[in-house]
Amino acid sequence: MAFFDLPLNQLKTYVPAREEPADFDSFWKSTLDEARTFPLNATFEKVDYGLVAQETFDVTFNGFGGQPVKGWLILPSQRKGKLPCVVEYIGYGGGRSFAIDWLLWASAGYAHFIMDTRGQGSTWSAGDTPDLYADGGNAHYPGSMTKGILDPKHYYYCRVFTDAVRAIEAARSHSAVDVTQIAVTGGSQGGGITIAAAGLVPDVVAAMPDVPFLCHYRRATELVDTYPYKEIAEFCHVHRDKMDMVFNTLSYFDGVNFSARAKAKTLFSVGLMDQVCPPSTVYAAYNHWAGEKDIKVYPYNGHEGGESYQTIEKVKFLKRIWK
Repeated sequence: MAFFDLPLNQLKTYVPAREEPADFDSFWKSTLDEARTFPLNATFEKVDYGLVAQETFDVTFNGFGGQPVKGWLILPSQRKGKLPCVVEYIGYGGGRSFAIDWLLWASAGYAHFIMDTRGQGSTWSAGDTPDLYADGGNAHYPGSMTKGILDPKHYYYCRVFTDAVRAIEAARSHSAVDVTQIAVTGGSQGGGITIAAAGLVPDVVAAMPDVPFLCHYRRATELVDTYPYKEIAEFCHVHRDKMDMVFNTLSYFDGVNFSARAKAKTLFSVGLMDQVCPPSTVYAAYNHWAGEKDIKVYPYNGHEGGESYQTIEKVKFLKRIWK
């Protein structure tokens, strides 16, 4: 592993032109309006994992198409009044696993809502939410990146990003949560979903995307030969006549376009040797971010990013916001 992307001084000023469809905002407004025609029906069933310092709740809420999405809500056992809440999204292939795997933010004194990712959760951690929606009928490369990729309305991440917005609404529906103090976070795919959520929910106060995926797709597919971006390249390799349709669809789901709409305070992270989510794709989203921003750079790290070093930075970041 070595440096392969732009040098850091160029990354800091890398602001590529955004490939944004003219109906980007109306597409997302109509998508979310349609999702909200279904009742949220958020339920919180207390579960006992033998913990003393945290209370854990098995969550179900209705996401895209009114379809049930699972999650966890974890609260500190000792609390006074309503709590700020961290809503977290999961990396590619992973699921919500067990509540005992998500104790950090409740230990810091916050409510913590973890959204399961539909159709995933059989790669590195277990999930419980099937993707009940047909993928639009097009053949797709194995994985999730090309499901429904020939039509934005049918694309897989249309459902996931809608779920992400509804997850914030579900978190806000719990009596222990301060609805005015919501932060979003996640790594890799979770980082990309974080950026989308911050762009779609304008009153989120903080966003912490780590080594985010789902940004600046075309450059990613041309710069690295690694999965999951390679799923898109492999699809285009076979479906040579569909490339324009592919990247038109992806423009509705590009973190660069959501960043331009995100007003929350943000803390990004990037690994300069990251061959999964190349540094220039991360900086493309970061440099377009509309709100107050900071980024932590890990020069000799790949897609693992800062790991615990970054976790400490995120805790300090939220402590400054939620004094």
